Amino acid sequence: MLAIFLLAVAVVPSGQSFICTPVRVWDGDGPIWCREGPRIRLAGIAAREIDGSCRRGHPCPRASGIAARDTLVRLLGGTRGRTGTGHILVAGPRLQCRSNGNAKGSRTGAWCTAPVIGDISCAMIATGMVLRWNRYAAGHCR
Repeated sequence: MLAIFLLAVAVVPSGQSFICTPVRVWDGDGPIWCREGPRIRLAGIAAREIDGSCRRGHPCPRASGIAARDTLVRLLGGTRGRTGTGHILVAGPRLQCRSNGNAKGSRTGAWCTAPVIGDISCAMIATGMVLRWNRYAAGHCR
């Protein structure tokens, strides 16, 4: 029943827990496309865009957008291929996520954990590929 609900909405409501089985990744902070429907923007972190730029008002890490994306892909099980649009296909571990609500562009902002890795946002910060975004981190990843 929950899977049907998630497929029917573009953004998972804030506070809602949900499962995400990653199938594709765009960059180091998302979106991550979930087999169950949602597209996740990882909460509390900022990565460079794939073209190397940083958006105005966002933290700007030293690592390239490609390096950050590739690190996230490795955390999610490694590359399984590419799409014609440049997305990286993954067969990642099943994630347990909690929505922060809308992250713009029909994406769900979320904190997600994986069984072996723990919190994905915190794991990405620990790699040095992304920066903690204090405005949205809400006490996470300290």
